[in-house]
Amino acid sequence: QVPLVESGGGSVQPGGSLRLSCVYSPTMFNLTPIAWFRQAPGKERAFVAFITAGGSGGFYTDAVVGRFTISKRDAENTVFLEMTNLKPEDTAVYYCNSYPAPGDYWGQGTQVTVSS
Repeated sequence: QVPLVESGGGSVQPGGSLRLSCVYSPTMFNLTPIAWFRQAPGKERAFVAFITAGGSGGFYTDAVVGRFTISKRDAENTVFLEMTNLKPEDTAVYYCNSYPAPGDYWGQGTQVTVSS
């Protein structure tokens, strides 16, 4: 089983919305907080949000507070990132991984492009 598979990206106009999905391997990420990261062109990969293993709390980088919501559905081994009011500066490839120490494996990510 592939450890992490991201999907749901796309191209939207400013103000638009997208929902990203991260399907994780339960044997590798069970009882592990999972986070979303993003890498914009020419920049290093950066933290976006993480959710506790139990799914009771989400934490966000300041730039996305009030616009992004992280959630999980354990029965489907999936973590979601609901993104609203998207801005051009949200353009990046989005990845998921364990938190706070990401594992060595990174999926292919999913591209989010926000442009008018």
